[in-house]
Amino acid sequence: MLSTTSDPDGIKRLKAARKRLRLSTRDVARLSRAIAAKRNDPQYYISHTWVAELESGKFTPKLCKIESLSLIYKCRLEEILAMLGLDIGQAGKAEGQGLVNLPHTALVSPSESTSKGSIVVPVGLKEMAALENTDLVSRMFSSWGEVPVSILQQIDWQNSLYGYIGTNDYTLHPLIRPGSFVRIDARQRKIKQDGWKNEFDRPVYFTELRDGYVCSWCEVNGNQLALLPTPHSGRQAKYVRYPGDADVLGRVTAVIMPIAEVPEKSE
Repeated sequence: MLSTTSDPDGIKRLKAARKRLRLSTRDVARLSRAIAAKRNDPQYYISHTWVAELESGKFTPKLCKIESLSLIYKCRLEEILAMLGLDIGQAGKAEGQGLVNLPHTALVSPSESTSKGSIVVPVGLKEMAALENTDLVSRMFSSWGEVPVSILQQIDWQNSLYGYIGTNDYTLHPLIRPGSFVRIDARQRKIKQDGWKNEFDRPVYFTELRDGYVCSWCEVNGNQLALLPTPHSGRQAKYVRYPGDADVLGRVTAVIMPIAEVPEKSE
């Protein structure tokens, strides 16, 4: 066991990390089982009851289970330890983290923490997890590295967001395939109603809803926002109150799109 001091605020942050990824305690159990299998060590497995008891502050976990949480919650190991009351500074960085199959599409941004001209950001995007739904999540990917700030300064983090289209999200298929990585310009949040020549020129927007996120064409009619799929997607348009139940995060301005190894569309 690790010797830690119970920190109610830290436990709240730990639970918030799980909620941020829209994971249930059973989701954590399922994902940790995959980690245990990859490590060939059952001690990395976390039961959903274990998560619930941890979040209630009933006990202090073993290090291998804390490492599983760092992989699943996309937090560095010392962040999880700090939430549990153990500040180890620069020790115990979760380097070389394995992939975890998160069930959501994501928004990606750099970590808030910096050190000596570097910032911890997700790298190794070619090994992305198979995400199933559209979501808004920072620090999405499990392979991390320290990248010089001078490089990041060339990226407009202030006005651009970065999203990942879930492998079950066929809303704009085949224009934007499931598994695509998209850049979102946060300055372009006003819906453009017309002026495009064809479907390839039509603006695409990344929208936050009460229950998730959608990457789609959009139309505004009074206080209603229509989230429109492509005709080939097989999906129905979705209508929500606007702005009450939807927040347009910005316009998609670039796409990195896979052309192979995308799961077959489920009927």
